[in-house]
Amino acid sequence: MSHGRGRLRRGVSATLLLLLFATGCDAGGAGDPGGGQSAAAGTADAPGEIVLASGRDVTGKGGIRQQLIAEWNRQQEVKGSGFRARLVELPGSADQQRSQLLGALQSGSAEYDVVNLDVTWVPEFAAAGLVQQLPDQLVDSDVIKSVAGTARWGDKLYSVPFNSDVGLLFYRRDYLAAAGVTKTDLGKGTGWPAVQRLIGALDTAGKRLPGPYVKGWTSQLDASYEGLTVNGVEAFASASDGFALTDKQGRYAGSVADLQAGLDELRNRTQAAYTLPDAVHSDEADTLTDFADGRTGFLRHWPYAYRTLHQSLSEQQLGVAPLPGKAVLGGQNLAVARGSQRRDTARQLIEFLTGRESERCLLDAGFAATRLSAYEDNGLVCKTAKSSGQATASPTTERTDRMPRDANGRPAYARGTLLPALEDAVQRPRTPLYGAFSQTFTAQLSRLQGDKPPSDAQLAKDLDTQLKRALPAH
Repeated sequence: MSHGRGRLRRGVSATLLLLLFATGCDAGGAGDPGGGQSAAAGTADAPGEIVLASGRDVTGKGGIRQQLIAEWNRQQEVKGSGFRARLVELPGSADQQRSQLLGALQSGSAEYDVVNLDVTWVPEFAAAGLVQQLPDQLVDSDVIKSVAGTARWGDKLYSVPFNSDVGLLFYRRDYLAAAGVTKTDLGKGTGWPAVQRLIGALDTAGKRLPGPYVKGWTSQLDASYEGLTVNGVEAFASASDGFALTDKQGRYAGSVADLQAGLDELRNRTQAAYTLPDAVHSDEADTLTDFADGRTGFLRHWPYAYRTLHQSLSEQQLGVAPLPGKAVLGGQNLAVARGSQRRDTARQLIEFLTGRESERCLLDAGFAATRLSAYEDNGLVCKTAKSSGQATASPTTERTDRMPRDANGRPAYARGTLLPALEDAVQRPRTPLYGAFSQTFTAQLSRLQGDKPPSDAQLAKDLDTQLKRALPAH
């Protein structure tokens, strides 16, 4: 999902990933801080183009990422350095982008210097030797601690957090008001039962609600992509505090008892009494549409939805809160490709794109920034780029970005809701075999959506058996 989002590619087999893991662990050697194939020590980078491969920028055409790269190019021109950066946006869904990057870096067919990786891909690309080890100082104490944890594999740094992501709960304030609810009680520490009580109030209000209300909430439960995996991991993490499906080496670390508790939590969250029927076939775009159209009162989604939904819903209509229980961490990290012959300059580009001011620019544009300073330093402003929301509307046109902002220009929810959610978020299993994990996990969870779902006890046993086959033993 890009944001932690996207359909996970099913065609990469566990056998191939195991082969990549086995052959890639020694790439670069422990004594080579660059890792992989890189320019010879002491050799200056040849002037030229630094190519950054990335997925689509959710801030749109000419979005904030492109603006930041344009500013880096301007600075290089002023210095007369001879280097320029170019952003290549890979087509297709997240699984297709991952497939393209894997193929290109394995074959050396594409001259990428920097790659923008989903946080779940970092162990895979690092273990396979497809990205270079980076100096530890590129991730300093200003990076949110939970987010910084996505940048490493083993005890080595292979990537730098660029923009983060976390599950959030969006809700219709106007629906709750029409149902007579004056206090939502949706702050940190809220459990799922509190949301169910609010849904009960909406169900009771029924036709009094100002929209075509159908059911209480929706989320991305489509079993054909990563959405169900994310919702499942959030339920499992909420059911057993501190429980992880893999250990630090990427080995399976679950138990039947913990799996059964997680399945019970997931079943409770997604029962028909509360959940929009279309949720089992929905991805991010589908759930945004259902929520914005008023078919449901609650929505589990990612931070970019704050800006998107505010284009059609006002502050009086839309609220946002931490996700009940635990929320999954998403986002993308920048890494230097193994075959880059401009390693040092590629690192400089990454350092600029993930620096304090750039992160403030990303936050202002609607991304979840990775640095504490972007949320807490009121003296830090984005000078190098401007999001459409900061532009002043002309006398004859309406401002196109209606996202609420605080007194310092940040998204209004950034410091009070988004930052705490990021700090408290949990990671999905970190393993070079994440694709095999997610495919196995989703295949088993999808059985809950059948006409005759198995009991939690039976499904927990089956899931335990299948995960032991998909991942290395603990």
